[in-house]
Amino acid sequence: MGIIFIQSWEFNIDFLGNTLAFIVQLCYTIGIGEFRMKKYYNRLIESKIQCKLKSSGAVLVAGPKFCGKTTTCMRYQKSFIKLNTKQTIDLAKLNPKGVLIGDKPRLIDEWQAVPDIWNQVKDALDFEYSFGQFILTGSSTPADKTQIHHSGAGRIVPLKMRPMSLYESEESNGTVSLKELFANPNAEYFDINSDFQLSDVAYLLCRGGWPIAVQDDKELGLEITRNYYDSLFVFENSDNDKFRNKKPEVFKMILRSYARNVSTEAPNSTIIEDVKSSNSRTMDTKTFDDYMDALRDLYIIEDLQAWNPNIRSKTSIRTTNTRHFVDTSIACRALNIFPNDLLHDLNSFGLFFEDFAVRDLSIYATYLDGEVRHYRDNSGLECDSILHLPNGQWAAIEIKLGGDKLIEEGAQSLIALRNKTSVKGNEIPPAFMMVLTACGSLYRRPDGIYVVPINCLKP
Repeated sequence: MGIIFIQSWEFNIDFLGNTLAFIVQLCYTIGIGEFRMKKYYNRLIESKIQCKLKSSGAVLVAGPKFCGKTTTCMRYQKSFIKLNTKQTIDLAKLNPKGVLIGDKPRLIDEWQAVPDIWNQVKDALDFEYSFGQFILTGSSTPADKTQIHHSGAGRIVPLKMRPMSLYESEESNGTVSLKELFANPNAEYFDINSDFQLSDVAYLLCRGGWPIAVQDDKELGLEITRNYYDSLFVFENSDNDKFRNKKPEVFKMILRSYARNVSTEAPNSTIIEDVKSSNSRTMDTKTFDDYMDALRDLYIIEDLQAWNPNIRSKTSIRTTNTRHFVDTSIACRALNIFPNDLLHDLNSFGLFFEDFAVRDLSIYATYLDGEVRHYRDNSGLECDSILHLPNGQWAAIEIKLGGDKLIEEGAQSLIALRNKTSVKGNEIPPAFMMVLTACGSLYRRPDGIYVVPINCLKP
């Protein structure tokens, strides 16, 4: 009974907080006072959450800290509990079943702090199954996976949430729709796009897609991202031994090396040697693997898998993953890189921009129920991104900073890939081909290849 009382008290406090927030926003809207509320940016994952709530008993929305999971999921709850204080977590451990009490959908924020909640959700759905009962959010894997007694298959549907794409942060005008290109690959586009410069891309790349960092004041936006990075590895009070027993400085050493190898197929051995040479310390393979697992559990790194088009030839497809971050701003902070640094090193800028573009493409692919992969074979032919849909359609996308020379190089790689995948005449050709650029004009080349600046793209 005590737990129910505390939950009710917590809910009332949050209700009052929400009411106060509404009043403050109203005051700002009508010009009373000096209040300045941040707007809510609609997220592409919202349609997926709505769909899953109508077709499954529970939805798990997982992703990195501060990408907006809780704020977005709060739009769909009728009651909630946040497991973000020691008192609340301790009470939830005493009675995890009590955490489920409340109007449905019930939002359980940071559920992984009490792993048995997963089992309780599954049992509740087994007892009385109906759609849209629970929403779980999590920014890491559970502290003790042995406490989870089932996969949740058929009961709990997972969704991955990433930081904001440019279209979500309203920094892409969305002139070109990937969905529309799949439906009509002969569409014509043209836009000089002169108001978007390479310096704008450098800033957006360093700031990242963190909702709280999307500010009118650019310096403030960069400072917020810096603060976010500095807080990533503060685990003194964590229940998770995987994080608490690891050294923040080692996490940062690995991330610096990872950032130096971003958008490449660098093997683990290369990163380990880079850590050793850059920091004058020893690191064995097991230690490295443990830290890498932790970084994946925190949704910080997100490698891009290789794509195999099942070409009917003797061509060998390389299956090495490409190194990527969930948001390029983490790589920038790891190396202490700012916009001007990128503008003075265009080779590095190109690799960082590829990582940045893969972030947006991954978000758009999720919206389309598709996936993004990369292609490389033993002849050296490669393609930065393959966007593959469930119906078998695929598109080839080369990522370049821009300029005639780089665009032409990208176009020739795309043509070579199209020719190779049609070697027997009965493979599915790409629905469309695109060179995705950092800035410059939007147009369709005479050979049918689209040249699309990233600020003109949407799913």
